[in-house]
Amino acid sequence: MLIDPRHGDIEDDAASPGQRSLLAITGSLLVEISLPKLLFAWTVLLLLPAVLLGLAPLLVSAWFSTLSEKLATLTGIGTALALLAITAVGWIGWRPLFRIAENNFWSLNALAVQPGYAFTREALRHLTERMWGRTLTAPGRARLRTANSVGAGIVLSACAVLIAILAWPATRWTGGWNDLVLLHRLAVPTLANAVLLVSGYLAAASLVWGFADASMSQPVDLTAFDTAAPSARRWRIAHLSDLHVIAEQYGFRIESGRAGPRGNGQLARILAHLAAIHATEPLDHIVVSGDMTDAGRASEWAVFLDAMARHPELVARTVMLPGNHDVNIVDRANPARLDLPFSPTIRLRQIRTLSAIAAVQGDRVRVVDANGKPAATLNEALAPHRDAIMALAGYGGLRRAAALRDLFDSLFPMVVLPEAADGLGIAILNSNAETHFSFTNALGLVSVEQTHRFEAAIRHYPEARWIVALHHHVVEYPMPVKAFSERIGTALINGSWFVRRLEALAGRAVVMHGHRHIDWIGACGSLKIISAPSPVMNAIDDAATHFYIHTLAAGPDGQLDLLPPERVEIAGEEEPEGVHS
Repeated sequence: MLIDPRHGDIEDDAASPGQRSLLAITGSLLVEISLPKLLFAWTVLLLLPAVLLGLAPLLVSAWFSTLSEKLATLTGIGTALALLAITAVGWIGWRPLFRIAENNFWSLNALAVQPGYAFTREALRHLTERMWGRTLTAPGRARLRTANSVGAGIVLSACAVLIAILAWPATRWTGGWNDLVLLHRLAVPTLANAVLLVSGYLAAASLVWGFADASMSQPVDLTAFDTAAPSARRWRIAHLSDLHVIAEQYGFRIESGRAGPRGNGQLARILAHLAAIHATEPLDHIVVSGDMTDAGRASEWAVFLDAMARHPELVARTVMLPGNHDVNIVDRANPARLDLPFSPTIRLRQIRTLSAIAAVQGDRVRVVDANGKPAATLNEALAPHRDAIMALAGYGGLRRAAALRDLFDSLFPMVVLPEAADGLGIAILNSNAETHFSFTNALGLVSVEQTHRFEAAIRHYPEARWIVALHHHVVEYPMPVKAFSERIGTALINGSWFVRRLEALAGRAVVMHGHRHIDWIGACGSLKIISAPSPVMNAIDDAATHFYIHTLAAGPDGQLDLLPPERVEIAGEEEPEGVHS
């Protein structure tokens, strides 16, 4: 054949950072992207929150101005009634106004401010490690990371102060109701107010973040595994991640393109091998830390669930969580496509993921209730929404999507309860940011609300040990990288903050994640971190891959020990006769 379609072509590499440079992919996006849709999305996600934030002080000042005028002319019953009405409006209205301002402030923080600090920090680390990294020891690399965190905080704070100084002349902090009617006159002051408020916050927060990152324990390679007494309780945990199931027999993955495998033969061999291991040495849990599918399509989930259904003994022990490829890939064939914030397809990908997770573990995981206690099972929590979920899946629509807007986020964390008061529990987190754009699909964020629910849940089990499972890596690994793109857009934006929140669990918890497709076992202080390799990605069909089975043990004083792992090799597949690379 002139072109063998079983080997793919350049279209299979369109969004593969392994096959094309980030600059080349960006150039392709600029050609394909819908500029009106992008402008509208920016308006909704950035401009509108900025306007609402900038208007808040003007509304407050207008209310105070009117109140002061009525107080100054308080002579008759009419004025007294008007004063009472104005006071009532302020008393009733300040709460929703404050809530709007607060929500839009944190929206801007998540979209621009926090990523800006992460970008600056990682840019400094990349530059300095490229200059001096080859000569650094492990302690030296940790000290350099500390210095870079402080440097990033200072640099970003200085830039934020400069922006605030430039914006100050255009700001306006007082106004009347007549001014608010003429919104075109307030456009520039409103945006200037928002810029000043956000940049002022950034100037202070970046210093706090920088010094907080510098004062935390830096990630280092694990130097030694623990030992456990023969009588200690042990748990065998198979850790899989980034299976990237596709729906085509000869299809390729988005990220690896033709440098990765075709079809799903590797998945079938992984599950068969795992079933054989379980038959001889039983497993306690199988943790699949996200990216079960390559693009979150219904056909991909069907293939994944069919493969799992052939091994019910594995399904009974499997817990899984959403990865960015499960919920954030807008269009596998067109990385330039984006979703608007209210797009029904965002909710559709989320409910597909929830449905698949429920099919595997719906009766075994608990959802945290309003009191912070893991109470209802996932299936019980989803039951009231069953009709709405089925309606959206069957008919789509903006109204049906809006009805399920908060469902996905409200169900995390999910918790596998410890089998005893001092047993092993699993906290299952959603670490995906809503990015609306395939090109930025890998961004990760563990929300403050989810973290608070997680902390409340584990307080109900003070003697338990924990696996904290999420998709994104919480810190960048202390290892050299070739490309800056390997640092940006992959780790949790607020990973350093989240690690500090986990310090209360250090010694009795292990973090398990995927996302990077490489294996690394390290620690931040007493907090052990395990990254799972992908047993599918970045290896052609005839190449061997691997994953690990980890043994955790109950240590003294509530400690969770990590014993040496078992590496499981998965042989490659010989190409069928007549098919040659």
